[in-house]
Amino acid sequence: MDQDNNSEVSNEELDDSVGQAEDDTQPPFPLGLSDSEAVEVLWQVRTQRRQTEPDLPDTVTRLTTPEGSIVYLVGTAHFSDSSKEDVATTIRAVQPDVVVVELCQYRVSMLKMDEKTLLKEAKDINLEKVQQAIKQNGVMSGLMQILLLKVSAHITEQLGMAPGGEFREAFKEAGKVPFCKFHLGDRPIPVTFKRAIAALSLWQKARLAWGLCFLSDPISKEDVEKCKQKDLLEQTMSEMIGEFPALHRTIVAERDVYLTHTLRQAARCVEAPPNAEKVPAVVVGVVGMGHVPGIERNWDKELNIHEIMSVAPPSRFGWVVRNVLKGAMWGLLGYACFRASKGVGRALLSLPTVQSLLDNIRTPSF
Repeated sequence: MDQDNNSEVSNEELDDSVGQAEDDTQPPFPLGLSDSEAVEVLWQVRTQRRQTEPDLPDTVTRLTTPEGSIVYLVGTAHFSDSSKEDVATTIRAVQPDVVVVELCQYRVSMLKMDEKTLLKEAKDINLEKVQQAIKQNGVMSGLMQILLLKVSAHITEQLGMAPGGEFREAFKEAGKVPFCKFHLGDRPIPVTFKRAIAALSLWQKARLAWGLCFLSDPISKEDVEKCKQKDLLEQTMSEMIGEFPALHRTIVAERDVYLTHTLRQAARCVEAPPNAEKVPAVVVGVVGMGHVPGIERNWDKELNIHEIMSVAPPSRFGWVVRNVLKGAMWGLLGYACFRASKGVGRALLSLPTVQSLLDNIRTPSF
């Protein structure tokens, strides 16, 4: 796929950690076949396995392209066992050419870890994570990312379940389908965070940080499953739009556009053996249920991807205000992050900018 984030994941990149399909999932081959003959046999086997009228879960939305390609969009809840089952059922039934997941290269590591390791990682917000987030996204965006990680850790603690199970399930099942490619379909997370922070006013940043900091409401598996109900989810989205419309635009609506773009790219015709004839593709997309309505709305529209990949520089007035109030903002976000992790204070103190500021304060002026 022609994307900025190098979205296709090769088997070699993840083979050491995830592994591929078991030997018994592949059909036996007659002896003495040439490579081209073996390819043709595998293609025929997959064609025979593919169901033309599959009975799929209610969470699956079917989209088509003018060329006749089909996209089966699986809407998931990110902490849901039943979502994992929906993904596996869909991939086994339609035997896709491509599987696209709502991940970017910055989050691909969750495909490499087992559930136990991921559960530990999701609960642990340590100094290294704080420093990495700040280095990758800048101070403001990095600290906001840590607060969102804190929310994820809170849900993980409540449910005892690591996030991203549906994506790991998708990768595992894609490895069992002959010729199936696996693509990362989401916008790079540093772009999303930088655009989100740039879109918020200083007051909105403070309110958001404060709200995330003190998030402690209990959550159950039943609550998670409700996130798969489109009407309830749209109501929740509407409430969030009223509170932080700019945040909804950058984190949800813009990513709806990006995901639509990557899904349409994946749905381009594929070459069928033995004569490389162009035939319509079958694609399975695995995304959060909150993105499904937006992808449906954008499916037949002309999309401007470059517009949502840039981060606009701040105005001169904004630059002045930001520098005047940056110390106060750091203090607020630093305190909020301290609530999320004991190591955040040390991370802030390790920043060259903060160290320089402290040196200036300690040095007497004459």
